[in-house]
Amino acid sequence: MSPNDGQATGAPASEGRMMRSLSDVIQDRGSAAVAADGSGADVGKGIQIRKLSAYYGTHQALENIDFDINPGVVTAIIGPSGCGKSTMIRCLNRMHEVIRGASVTGSVLVDGKDIYASDANPTRIRRNIGMVFQKPNPFPTRSIYENVITGLKLNLKRKSKREYDEVVEKSLRAVALWDEVKDKLHDSGTALSGGQQQRLCIARAIAIEPEILLLDEPASALDPTATMKIEDLLFELKTRYTIVLVTHNMQQAARASDITAFFIADERHVGHLVESGPTRQIFMTPSDKRTEDYISGRLG
Repeated sequence: MSPNDGQATGAPASEGRMMRSLSDVIQDRGSAAVAADGSGADVGKGIQIRKLSAYYGTHQALENIDFDINPGVVTAIIGPSGCGKSTMIRCLNRMHEVIRGASVTGSVLVDGKDIYASDANPTRIRRNIGMVFQKPNPFPTRSIYENVITGLKLNLKRKSKREYDEVVEKSLRAVALWDEVKDKLHDSGTALSGGQQQRLCIARAIAIEPEILLLDEPASALDPTATMKIEDLLFELKTRYTIVLVTHNMQQAARASDITAFFIADERHVGHLVESGPTRQIFMTPSDKRTEDYISGRLG
C-alpha cells in the first residue's frame, strides 16, 4: 500500500483513515459535500433555534443561541469541554429539562412549531426526535430483538409478531447490523462488541421512525474500525433523517459532517455559538479567530 493512500504502511485501512490530516480530509469532503442548505433533500424536518438560553438551577449554560439546522445534511457541533455542546443537543428534544432544576428560555422550532410551547407534548417530541448517547446503552436484560422494539412497545400501539419482525430487520439493516446478528437475535444486546452495541442503539432510535436523530459523541468510546462504521452510517441515514452530531474529535467532524457549528464558553463559563457554516468553510477559512485557534489546537 502506497503512503499516498493516506495510510501508514502496514496499518489497517480504518486506522490509516483515522490518522489522515484535517486538510486531507477536508479536501476529500469538499468534492463530496452536499448543499449546505439541504436543497434537494426531502427528508427529516428542519430546526430553527431562536434566542435559546439554558440553565442548571441558577447557573447559565447557554446564552442566546440562534442557529438553523437543515435536513439532508449532517450538522456537527464542536467546541472545547464545558462550552455547552451536550446541553445544546439535549435542548433539541427536551431532554435537558429532565435534569432537576434545569430550564430553558427561547424557542426551538421543528417544522415551524415550537417544541417549548405550552401545549407541546414532551413525550411525543422525544419520540419524534431520537437520541443516541456517548456510551452504548442497550438494555442489559433484553435481547437484541427486544432492544430494537422497546420504543415501539412503549410509544405506539401494539403490532403483530410479523410486523415486529419486519421492523427489527428493517432497522438492523439500516445500521448495517442485520447480517452480523440475524442468527442471534435472541442473545443479549450486551453480548455485542462496543461498536455493534452503538449501532444497535441507533437501530433502537430509528425503529420508531423519528424525524430527527441526535447523536452525543456516539463514537468517543469506540475503536477506529467501529468509529469508521458509525461515520459511514451517518452518510446513509442523512438521506432519511435530520442528523445532529456532537463531537470533540476534529477529524470526525471533518469526515462526517456537512455543516459545523463552533461553540465556546466565556469567562462566566456560559456557552455561546461563535459561528456556523459548511464544514469545509469552517475548517479552511473560518470567520472568527477563535474558531481558527480551536481547530489548529491553539485553543481548548
